[in-house]
Amino acid sequence: MRLEILPVLGIGDVTEGDDLAALIATAAPWLRDQDVLVVTSKIVSKAEGRLVDVPADGPERLAARDEVLAAETARVVASRGATRIVQTHHGFVMASAGIDASNVDKTRLVLLPTDPDASARALRAALRERYDLDVAVIITDTMGRPWRNGLTDVALGVAGMAAIRDHRGEVDPYGNELQLTQMAVVDELAGAGELIKGKCDQVPVAVVRGYLGVTHGDDGAGARALVRDAAQDLFSLGTAEARAAGLSDAATLADGPGPTPADPAAIQRAIDAVASVVAPGTVFTLVDEAEVRAGLVAEVPGWPDDATALLLGSPPAPVEPYDLVRFGADLHRLRSALAVEGIPSVLLPPPAGSPASAALAL
Repeated sequence: MRLEILPVLGIGDVTEGDDLAALIATAAPWLRDQDVLVVTSKIVSKAEGRLVDVPADGPERLAARDEVLAAETARVVASRGATRIVQTHHGFVMASAGIDASNVDKTRLVLLPTDPDASARALRAALRERYDLDVAVIITDTMGRPWRNGLTDVALGVAGMAAIRDHRGEVDPYGNELQLTQMAVVDELAGAGELIKGKCDQVPVAVVRGYLGVTHGDDGAGARALVRDAAQDLFSLGTAEARAAGLSDAATLADGPGPTPADPAAIQRAIDAVASVVAPGTVFTLVDEAEVRAGLVAEVPGWPDDATALLLGSPPAPVEPYDLVRFGADLHRLRSALAVEGIPSVLLPPPAGSPASAALAL
């Protein structure tokens, strides 16, 4: 595969109602079938009228921007100072919901297209129907990346190609079957196009020529395939936000054992999750002794006789008032960790004769 990256020059300023297909086809009469158009989302937003009026400066501008940001935000992921990382209604996680004040009049803000995939499909269809061109279209915007400095363009909307190239099931040259490899090829092409578009050069469209993944006729699933499912997102919140959510959830823990026996492996995961933060000397132990179980069962009306999950906590010795406070916090951490595993619990006094200070029935 040999790739070329070509700038589309001469498009000029785009305003509401402009015909992007005509602008691009006129500026790039050399377009070919199988080319990939990499289009900055800002000109799509301008053509679609996705702009809002705001004061040019002062606190009124900041207040107006905050109001616009709130409207574009589905949920706040993280915030630090004036920086807001949010999830948009599209599902994208990005700074300030992609709201942009560059390359636009000082009294306006540019929002992301309402449906970037639909915008990509419409532009591709117009080029095909009016100019007999079979191209793919990628609509891009600039994003930061977790754990890495610097920005890069990524795909917000796609038509005419798959967003992801799935290598799972393929065998590498060493005979290893690939298990996890899925390449976000449209993000890679978006970044490649940005190399010649730049931020101040007023080149909003690039063409990548030679990529072999362009489809014929089919628009594909779009860029929504790139949005990670919430159930698989291990970093769905910033640190402070995750802590606040955890404290909120912990304050409303179910106060009772579950209707069915808890999975011992899940209980152990919860214990392991808090092991590194509990006070020295705090011990949580699964209890199997029949007499201890019987003593706890008697404390909880309706608790199933076949329940196997019993936890006793032992505070550090000797026990000082401060140690008891820490121990109480440790028990609460454990109950929160159990709740994360879907295991409700109830805090009980220890059975008579037990050396422990508290018990949990699950």
